[in-house]
Amino acid sequence: MKTLETKYINVGGRLMDLSTPCVMGILNLTPDSFYADSRMQTDDEIARRACQIVDEGGAIIDVGAYSSRPGAADVSPREEMDRLRRGLEIVRRTVPDAVISVDTFRADVARMCVEEYGVDIINDIAAGEMDADMFSTVAQLNVPYIMMHMQGTPQNMQHEPHYDNLLREVFLYFARKVQQLHELGVKDIILDPGFGFGKTLDHNYQLLAHLEEFRIFGLPLLVGVSRKSMIYRLLGTTPQESLNGTTVLDTLCLMKGADILRVHDVRQAVETVQIVEKMLRS
Repeated sequence: MKTLETKYINVGGRLMDLSTPCVMGILNLTPDSFYADSRMQTDDEIARRACQIVDEGGAIIDVGAYSSRPGAADVSPREEMDRLRRGLEIVRRTVPDAVISVDTFRADVARMCVEEYGVDIINDIAAGEMDADMFSTVAQLNVPYIMMHMQGTPQNMQHEPHYDNLLREVFLYFARKVQQLHELGVKDIILDPGFGFGKTLDHNYQLLAHLEEFRIFGLPLLVGVSRKSMIYRLLGTTPQESLNGTTVLDTLCLMKGADILRVHDVRQAVETVQIVEKMLRS
């Protein structure tokens, strides 16, 4: 169960209080993300989605321009930057005070987003594994850093993922990465176990069953299970039919200590946080 402690991250000189979990809304600038309804292609769609996330209570807008679904086609750094420049300009103009994270594993892309558009947080699915300059770049930029565990790359991560001891390997992975970041002076680190990234269905639920053990790191914990295959494949449905399953798993994650929920459906997640927090504080 969650401990009721006060936790903060420094976001652009403002302290974000995570003692009550917050919701991160997904804004995809990609044409091929696994959940079709999350793909925002026109200027009006991008602006409407940014407003929707804020209006429904989302604390962070997570902007991505590189689809990380299993087997997705690679996108060049130039194309990723072009998509992000267009999208971030619209988001910044539409909701200028919003906290924005960018979902990228490329150091040059991260630097561009922070220096040109004042992006507040870098969200890296590869924890520096796909760009050796990412850790030093984040340290120089002095922004919070979300690092996720992934076995392999988006192109091959679901090709028979294997672990001799899943929990031990993920914990050692994070321990090594956290030490490297601390040595570089990175202060605000957020961990993401990486549900669906180089994990089988059983691996995902094993991680979920032991999620509270990640508190040993003393760092904020982000989870992203929204409409993922660990829900719809288990139930034999589709991402479009996975909202109820998402709410159930979000509830379990909150009870096990999640601090940030990364979701497609912001209003439902915000309501879930309110209900679980009321229960835990009663």
